[in-house]
Amino acid sequence: MPLTHLLLALAVVAVWGSNFVVIKFGLTELPPLLLATMRFALSALPWLFFIRRPAVAWRYLVGYGVLMGFMFGLLFLSLRSDVTPGLASLLMQSQVFMTLLLVAWLQHERMPRIQFAGLALATTGFALIAWQSFAQTHADVTPLGLGLALSGAFCWACANVVSRSIGRIDMLGFMVWNSVFAVPPLLLLSLWFEGTSAFTVALPHASLAAWAAVLWQALGNTLFGFGAWGWLLARHPAATITPMALLIPVFGMGSSALILGEPLQAWKLGAAALVMAGLAVNVLGARALRR
Repeated sequence: MPLTHLLLALAVVAVWGSNFVVIKFGLTELPPLLLATMRFALSALPWLFFIRRPAVAWRYLVGYGVLMGFMFGLLFLSLRSDVTPGLASLLMQSQVFMTLLLVAWLQHERMPRIQFAGLALATTGFALIAWQSFAQTHADVTPLGLGLALSGAFCWACANVVSRSIGRIDMLGFMVWNSVFAVPPLLLLSLWFEGTSAFTVALPHASLAAWAAVLWQALGNTLFGFGAWGWLLARHPAATITPMALLIPVFGMGSSALILGEPLQAWKLGAAALVMAGLAVNVLGARALRR
């Protein structure tokens, strides 16, 4: 892979990983469900007028959009005060293993033994995080935050099953068009739980920094992230590109430590090592077996 393509892949992974810190900044001024609503609204508009709808059935756009809306809503709720951005970037990687289990259950696809080994390693890491959430009084993650983050990861896994049924498509167009269907449920939930004051008070008084955090979600994660990732996948084998996603927790935990001063205790580094090892075994080991 040319150096410029490698740097582009690293830039995408860096954007996706550091996004957890950006979300935390946005949550200092905007309620979580409102922030999630704005994120998807600006991911869809005005881009759907310029980007052609992918050739997929509407039910896939609706299903994926609603599930991803719930995923980000739950993630934003957890990041408000119940989990640090670095740990959130790690916990969300549980979606990889949830996807494997859902596919094995719903689509009767057999999991290789090496993937069970990866699942066992990662589960040990997640169990260590769960133990810390209950053991510490002032933990980096509370039981509520753990539950919200893992629930968000489960919604992401369900969305992966939906996209898996579609096959290979233009991911940029797919993300822009399914974002439309994430807005209505998030908007209703924001009005129900956060009230109209979120729109009449918080939104009009949001600073440029808050709006920058929202735009980072829409432009950085959706348009640049998925656009560049799809461009790379069209030019290189998936086995070359997708393992780069293993670096997302590295950028997530590293940026949170550098920018927000999140402590990296021994238990947290140990949990990260176990989860990263599980992801590596799952992604790289399964591909080695297929070769």
